[in-house]
Amino acid sequence: MELKELLGGEASSLLAHECTTIPRDRLILPGPDFVDRVVAATDRTPAVLRNLQQVFDHGRLGGTGYLSILPVDQGVEHSAAASFAPNPAYFDPAHLCELAVEGGCNAIASTLGVLGAVSRRYAHRIPFIVKLNHNELLTYPNRYDQVMFASTKQAFDLGAVAVGATVYFGSPESTRQLQEVREAFQVAHELGMFTVLWAYLRNPAFKVDGVDHHLSADLTGQANHLAATVEADIVKQKQPEGNGGYQALKFGKTHPRVYDELTTDHPIDLTRWQVANCYMGRVGLINSGGSSSGQGDLAQAVRTAVINKRAGGMGLIVGRKAFQRPMDQGVELIHAVQDVYLDDAVTIA
Repeated sequence: MELKELLGGEASSLLAHECTTIPRDRLILPGPDFVDRVVAATDRTPAVLRNLQQVFDHGRLGGTGYLSILPVDQGVEHSAAASFAPNPAYFDPAHLCELAVEGGCNAIASTLGVLGAVSRRYAHRIPFIVKLNHNELLTYPNRYDQVMFASTKQAFDLGAVAVGATVYFGSPESTRQLQEVREAFQVAHELGMFTVLWAYLRNPAFKVDGVDHHLSADLTGQANHLAATVEADIVKQKQPEGNGGYQALKFGKTHPRVYDELTTDHPIDLTRWQVANCYMGRVGLINSGGSSSGQGDLAQAVRTAVINKRAGGMGLIVGRKAFQRPMDQGVELIHAVQDVYLDDAVTIA
């Protein structure tokens, strides 16, 4: 299916939009030389540079500077039943790795258990990113807290090139989570692995008058900035669906220019604000592919990729949309997302 057909009535708005809030020439953009041009100027060790370059060189997007990663931590985060019942074959970690390989992904991000179960079979075939902490949902009543399930040393020993972690910014536990993640990321860099932070918001008070500000550009942008501050090399963030979280919640600090000049209500401009908060692109922004709703997943994933790329982002993480369907269909969806980043006609706005 053609890109414009998948985008439907939004095709013109998304593909022709020109961003005048933060011009593209102020951004540090992805590209084949990103490690040499950007990361080599940092305090990262040669081993970190090598592992990051390995991921940039792998898969269908190898050599472009963009990333397509398969994430599978949902067996803990959303329960194994909710995640894998739609396609029980994916209870087997080998099938998840095969999906990442067949999909031409740059890497697979998953739990210590999943990657450790098949590390000797797959660690040399596709780069591993071990997700260190998780929100388990078996405590009654359910609570939402990221706790460590693995150590950085365990990730290193099974052959991972990177570690990932989540901080629930805005939650009562966020300070402890931030401290734990900072320490884990420091060890990861010392061992030569790069780092990925899921910089998510979590607080029931962020829903005001029926509006959910967990996806507000101003709040998610600040979460990205905090992620960059603890030296995440890549930030994973949900794509914004609005703005004005600080104003609605009447807390924190912001500035009128954020809403009057530096953003608009266009999704590309809102996502560009996320990129700007990642040190103007020095830290790559990867957006989340989101949950699977079955029909419509392909169009939604492609839309998210177009917005991310045109905003100056570095790629997309697609999980449930890919593994909650037969493998051939999952591969097709992953390839469709990658095709957006391979399409020279989809430019930076």
